[in-house]
Amino acid sequence: MPPNDRVPSSVARAKVQQTNSDATTSDSVVVEEPLEIRLKRGDSEEQLGITMRTPGADLELAAGFLWGEGFLTDPAQLKTVIICGDRSLTARQRANVVIATVSEDVPDAPRSLQRRFTISSACGVCGSTSMSDLHNRGIKSVLSPTRSIQELAQFSSLLTDRQPIFEKTGGLHAALLVTPEGKPKWVREDVGRHNAVDKVIGAALMNGALPLNDWTLVVSGRIGYEIVQKAIVAGISAIVGVSAPTSLAIELADEFNLTLLAFARNGQAKEFISIPD
Repeated sequence: MPPNDRVPSSVARAKVQQTNSDATTSDSVVVEEPLEIRLKRGDSEEQLGITMRTPGADLELAAGFLWGEGFLTDPAQLKTVIICGDRSLTARQRANVVIATVSEDVPDAPRSLQRRFTISSACGVCGSTSMSDLHNRGIKSVLSPTRSIQELAQFSSLLTDRQPIFEKTGGLHAALLVTPEGKPKWVREDVGRHNAVDKVIGAALMNGALPLNDWTLVVSGRIGYEIVQKAIVAGISAIVGVSAPTSLAIELADEFNLTLLAFARNGQAKEFISIPD
């Protein structure tokens, strides 16, 4: 089968030439492919955007993106989400297009997203860029977590042995949703931090678990503004990150009562709270 007609997987093989040796070997590398997200409402179908992602859980990625960016206000508005079935395209092309069918009562697209865009995996599919966007959408503050900061700090260990693609390639991020009882529920990996978060939130949406009151989001990478935004819109009460947060992420978390822990390693973490002007 021609390479361009293969459905992309999450891991590929590449030839490796060591700098200190003439020997040639091969190694596993994470796959990065474009995913086009389309929105279908009635007889109308539009392209929302293209994100560079690691193939896998693409339907959840699309669902989570739609929820986080305000294209849905009720889980019931998402009727179906499917891989494109256009037989005029190759198998690879079809696998890189997801079509979400929504009900007629979905809100109009947020103003900041009334355009087509292409974003790299470093940023995911980016949308709202200010706190006022969330307030304008009617997003409320999240509920405080019932678990202590010390208990939440332990959740970063739940990523251990739950990142099979990372173990093979070392080249991507992970997001994990932890139940109020402290049990790991959904974990997803992706070359993009934001995509991994969209995937787990999409899994929650498609399984009827939203809003995620008293749930915790654990992320393996830096905690930026958009990751906090996505968590708040899903109702998540706390974020636990292995890496550092940004200033705007801290400010947004404070604004919406989300508990933000970073540098969570070996059972220890730092809680970040913004300093008033």
